[in-house]
Amino acid sequence: MTDLPNPNNPFRIGTRGSPLALAQAHETRSRLAGAFDLSEDAFEIVVIKTTGDRVLDRPLKEIGGKGLFTREIEDDMLASRIDIAVHSMKDMPVEQPEGLVLDCYLPREDVRDAFVSPAGGTLAALKPGTIVGTSSLRRKAQLLNQRPDLEVVEFRGNVQTRLKKLEDGVAHCTFLAMAGLNRLGMSHVAASAIETNEMLPAVAQGAIGIERRADDDRAKEMLSAIHDTPTGQRLAAERAFLAALDGSCETPIAGLAELNGDQLTLRGEILRTDGSEAIAGSRTGTVDIGPAMGRDLAEELLGKAGEGFFDWKSA
Repeated sequence: MTDLPNPNNPFRIGTRGSPLALAQAHETRSRLAGAFDLSEDAFEIVVIKTTGDRVLDRPLKEIGGKGLFTREIEDDMLASRIDIAVHSMKDMPVEQPEGLVLDCYLPREDVRDAFVSPAGGTLAALKPGTIVGTSSLRRKAQLLNQRPDLEVVEFRGNVQTRLKKLEDGVAHCTFLAMAGLNRLGMSHVAASAIETNEMLPAVAQGAIGIERRADDDRAKEMLSAIHDTPTGQRLAAERAFLAALDGSCETPIAGLAELNGDQLTLRGEILRTDGSEAIAGSRTGTVDIGPAMGRDLAEELLGKAGEGFFDWKSA
């Protein structure tokens, strides 16, 4: 590559401004710097405020869903104000705007949800009537499916904001992603990690994706040097499952693909929004048919669900 970035012409990395988003951007910068033997000042981290970051007093389903955390960043990339964008993959819509490509993933972190409670303990040990805070429809539906005796309240914000809300008594406990806590060096915040057979995670949870312009050959070459193939294989199956379900922040969907050699096992779950019913299934096959397995599993679950399964119902 002849046109490597340098301090006078830095490679611009777009990101949201939360501590976790910045940690993910810094990880991306470090991996790129290491892959090409560059100093970190050959890169510029550009913070972009998104609608999802600005509007914190309303549920995501009321203000537009997943694209709220990506739209402004993608607009800046299409306008060539940044070269790449770093995203939490569980926030990403299944389709990218025309002219953008998402084909680079960093090695996946812990996929589990963390149970966070100042009092410690576990999810299973919660007393009836305990107030649980979460902004995730998936977590809310899974929780109420297992524990309809609990009370769930809206709980948006970044990791630090949600911990402050716990401290202020807005809720007794909440959930965070173990991956985010690990990347922030805050794994001690988790009272316990919830195993995936108890609470199946969001599609692509724990994965960082890096988006680029389709016609940017330099970015394509640089990102190919840090792409983690197993993570890409797992997400191809999970995101095909999500796409076939037309998944958004308005539908409680969980999915996880795991590799064992060249064999991939995909588990998926859909739930009614009030947690009153959950339908789950799985597929196992070779890695190369992962996306086909995702689509097939989605069709099976939709067939069992019937019309109106995702219609909004309050708990």
